Amino acid sequence: MNIKELKEIIRLVAEKEFAEFELEQPDFKLRIRRTVPPAVPVADAPSVRPATSAMPTGESVVMASPTPAVAAVEAAPPVEEEKLYHIITAPIVGTFYRAPNPTASPFVEIGDHVEPGTILCIIEAMKLMNEITSDVAGEVVKIYVENGQPVEYGQPLFAIKPNTRA
Repeated sequence: MNIKELKEIIRLVAEKEFAEFELEQPDFKLRIRRTVPPAVPVADAPSVRPATSAMPTGESVVMASPTPAVAAVEAAPPVEEEKLYHIITAPIVGTFYRAPNPTASPFVEIGDHVEPGTILCIIEAMKLMNEITSDVAGEVVKIYVENGQPVEYGQPLFAIKPNTRA
């Protein structure tokens, strides 16, 4: 196994968010394990299934199913923003939608003023549409997720600059 193949395996494991990946060859053994932060609830233990990819004979591969509780690190807002803005995070794992249907305009845009209870987006989980609402009054200054993208529990969705009290 060369470096290029190794990097490709690591990229795929990260992209598919496998909790564990193991590859054994006669003279080489690779095991990649991702740990889940303790504060994130895990619904079920990952099931182990054999890989179906074309591997040379003599190699065995064991892959665990993706763990939905692993949050994307690159989606986290910088520390400075957290101090200035109120961050709305995903309360569940699912698919993020900015509008009620594909032809409708988004619930909110950057620059829009929101009040507590204003619908910001929908997260689809298990064929149920869950409305995510604002819990503060203020201006939407950032939308962290693209329409139709999967989101993880606790992942930042919106940054809202709270109204200043006079």
